[in-house]
Amino acid sequence: MKYHGIELGVDFCGLKFQNPFILAAAPPTDDLDMVRSAFEAGWAGAVLKTTSVEGTIVDLVYPMISSLDFEGKKLVGLGNIDLISEHHIDEIEKRVGILKSEFPSKIVGASIMGTKKEDWQCLVQRLEKAGVDLIECSFSCPQGSMGEEPGAMLAQSIPATEMVTGWVKEAARRVPVIIKVTPQVTNIVDVAGAVKRGGADGICASNTIPSLMGIDIHSLTPHPDVRGKSSYSGMSGAAIKPITLRTIAEISKAIDIPITGTGGPTTWKDAVEFLLVGATTVQFATAVMRYGYDIIEDLTSGLAFYMEEKGFKSVVDIIGKSLPNIVTHGELERKTVISKIDEQLCIKCDACYITCRDGGHQAIKLEREDRLPEVDEEKCTGCGLCVTICPVDAITLKEKIVKCKM
Repeated sequence: MKYHGIELGVDFCGLKFQNPFILAAAPPTDDLDMVRSAFEAGWAGAVLKTTSVEGTIVDLVYPMISSLDFEGKKLVGLGNIDLISEHHIDEIEKRVGILKSEFPSKIVGASIMGTKKEDWQCLVQRLEKAGVDLIECSFSCPQGSMGEEPGAMLAQSIPATEMVTGWVKEAARRVPVIIKVTPQVTNIVDVAGAVKRGGADGICASNTIPSLMGIDIHSLTPHPDVRGKSSYSGMSGAAIKPITLRTIAEISKAIDIPITGTGGPTTWKDAVEFLLVGATTVQFATAVMRYGYDIIEDLTSGLAFYMEEKGFKSVVDIIGKSLPNIVTHGELERKTVISKIDEQLCIKCDACYITCRDGGHQAIKLEREDRLPEVDEEKCTGCGLCVTICPVDAITLKEKIVKCKM
């Protein structure tokens, strides 16, 4: 798909997406009319919320959602004790058929979860027959004893990951299989390697982070409060984006496998970052739950204008571009830099002074009558703390000129 002359379409696992933006398997894809609305708004595809075989007990509790707020900003992170979809495979089969009939150019994916080989393979076969375009396997939710220990996530076991991936691929005759992993492991590259050896067509990196979202200090109850008790949540949203970026980058640098990225993107800039570290498509959930399906217009226009400004002709030109710049600590260049304050931009808020005084190297002074901060170049190490704290970007880093002693 072209947007103002810029090609936004991508090829992922042999499938043609109109743009790199799809809906992740989550509440926004758990209702037929909701997915219809998303496709009408311009989303390239959707992965229907994780389904299971008939008879699987899905025992939901309410309320299930809580929020991580920070400095007055709501929903920096979203906590969810939701489970898989209440809709079993018989209902999802119908929805796949309806969506493909009404939106033939959209990519309709479905997420599955099983507890034994027969279930995994049955789900694949039924979805293929229903006309699904892509199958995503949820290895990042508790899968009972199929992991190394009861209650563990399947993707936390390297042998189980490879084995179950093989089961699914054995059953798949037509559609690509994507394995959704968890970042809650010792070495994500080992997990990705197991996915590759199992024969998967791609990998979804990654998922929510197991978290305790907070405690009500008055009632002493964790969030969300379910009649005085709670449980650990899966945290999503902007708070986990850095973890997802690392996960995608590590897989991309080590394993040759297509990646769909999810976990924390909110804006088109976030999506570009995902692409730059190796993702081909970007899945959204929390941002849609917060701002609605119509964010797709901002995503597509923002990406198109960025590409035009940078001279990129297609999304493929962006994928993995930043990977060569991710190196080990020992490979980083050792040069001395110091802070520089733009007096024209400075609003005299004292934030840089306080943070350097109590968290840096006490290299910023407030001694002038006009209260403009000054950098003591002898004390400044160029740590960058003041740069991160300045609310108006009035501080930059410059190379320190070392004077020769005579």
